[in-house]
Amino acid sequence: MHAKGTFEVKMAPQPAQEGVGDASIGRMALDKQYSGDLEATAKGQMLATRSPVEGSAGYVALERISGALHGRRGEFALQHNGTMTRGVPQLTVTVVPDSGTGELLGLAGTLTITQTDGKHFYDIEYTLPDAG
Repeated sequence: MHAKGTFEVKMAPQPAQEGVGDASIGRMALDKQYSGDLEATAKGQMLATRSPVEGSAGYVALERISGALHGRRGEFALQHNGTMTRGVPQLTVTVVPDSGTGELLGLAGTLTITQTDGKHFYDIEYTLPDAG
């Protein structure tokens, strides 16, 4: 099955913790609002770092989504793994296995993000027990 729509994201830099990790790795709090086939809110965290080569970087993020997917209510988690190699992006966003709750129990799949004219779009390809 597919779910499509848009989302808005607010990112807030988080302070480094003394003695934890490396200062060159930034941490951001994520606050998202999904619209369309997925009507939901999400909270998460992202870690990111840049390389010395212009246009090369990497990030990982986890977000917990709460709302309705095609009308089925529950929560689930997404795991992001993104790289940029000299300006060429590669991103994988996966539903964390067995993270679905409520009517989203058993949810599995991947999410694709596109950005056009400053607007974020998502497309979730997913499976859900007894969803047809």
